[in-house]
Order: sequence, then C-alpha cells, then structure tokens
Amino acid sequence: MSKSEKKHDANIVWFEIPADNPEQVKAFYTNLFGWKINPFPGSDDYWHIDTGGGDDTPDGALKKRKHPQEPVVNYVSVDSIDKFADKIAKLGGKICMAKTAVPHMGYFAVCQDTEGNPFGLWESDPAAA
Repeated sequence: MSKSEKKHDANIVWFEIPADNPEQVKAFYTNLFGWKINPFPGSDDYWHIDTGGGDDTPDGALKKRKHPQEPVVNYVSVDSIDKFADKIAKLGGKICMAKTAVPHMGYFAVCQDTEGNPFGLWESDPAAA
C-alpha cells in the first residue's frame, strides 16, 4: 500500500436489536451479560445498551420491532457514507435508507449486501444537523 492510499479501519461501532417485547429482551441481556439498558431521552421505543466495554467495544440499542423478521443490524464506521454508497452499488449491494443526520453526532445509512443482509454505515461528524 502506497503512502497515498489510506487504509480505513471499518469497525463495528453500533448495533441495534429489534424486539417485540423490549422489556423482556432488556431483562434477558441485563441478566445474561450485565448490560445497562435505559431509554434514550424523549424516546419510548429506543433504548441505549451500555455493554460496559472500553472505547473499542461498541454499544448499541434495543428497539421496538417494526416488521416481522427484522434482523439485528450492525453499524460500521466509515470516513464517508457517500463514498461507500457508491462502492456498495458497484459491488452489487444497495442502500435501503439514505444518509440521515443524527444532530451533533454524525450520519447513518442502512444498506444490504448481495445476499440481502442488512448493515449500517456510520460517519462521525459533530457538525451534522
């Protein structure tokens, strides 16, 4: 790899677990792993999962299931969602939810691989609005 080629560490930085009965799933993971699961301020159907790990260990969310068979989604950190969206299309995947801002935190997009498996992209940007 030449100096002009920048290697990007594409790490999982967030995950979402959908549930029909979030309270039951909250109790399960709290008792199983000791995770702390609390609602995000102003939200009744999206809870923060604190896995208790260090900075290199992703936290996640527990959320109310929106449709049957909704899978767990892992979010991968990228330097540019736009750049990766083009790459995903060229490789035969697709964007299911376009780049969306999370104010003062960054942007996310939800994608599918060539087998229809969902995954998310996360681009940190404190200036996101």
